[in-house]
Amino acid sequence: MEIRVRDAVDADFDAITALYAHEVAHDVATYEYDAPDAVEMRRRWQAVRDAGCPWLVAESDGRFAGYAYAGGYRSRIGYRWTVESTVYVVHALHGHGIGRLLMQHLIDDCTRRDFRQMVAVIGEPANAPSVRLHERLGFTTIGIFPGLGRKHGRWLDTLQMQRALGDGAGSPPDDEPAAAAVAGATEERPTGGR
Repeated sequence: MEIRVRDAVDADFDAITALYAHEVAHDVATYEYDAPDAVEMRRRWQAVRDAGCPWLVAESDGRFAGYAYAGGYRSRIGYRWTVESTVYVVHALHGHGIGRLLMQHLIDDCTRRDFRQMVAVIGEPANAPSVRLHERLGFTTIGIFPGLGRKHGRWLDTLQMQRALGDGAGSPPDDEPAAAAVAGATEERPTGGR
């Protein structure tokens, strides 16, 4: 089996949409209830690219095998160097190293873009294959949120894992805003906002 990872292109989105629709309908990796159409998935892809983040596709023997992307973790400026990872693999191809290859490429790509932390939000701590995959890639468990989401008629715990990218928190980023600009910036903050 020859596996190749590359940047996503417009022609991938029928396959991406179909894979995600299966996840929405049958699994709890996402807490979304209604599967978005290809137009919406392309809009999400564009938003990821506009944010300076990668969206990757894996092919196995020339056929679509899965995808991974990174997006902003939270919207406040202080989180701009932290990304949240997402990875989905065609069910028939689980266990062939495709998820690991996609995630390793995603980690490398995000590191080159000077992101400093990557967070994985796993829809259920009992998803042992996903937890093992992330642990093998250097992620550590940060915490479990009990009953954070509800899907398929049950409350679901959510696991958050994290790993450093590049220097992580060991040095300031090259593109950090000047202290005076940050001190003078104002943000609307709802109560409890971070």
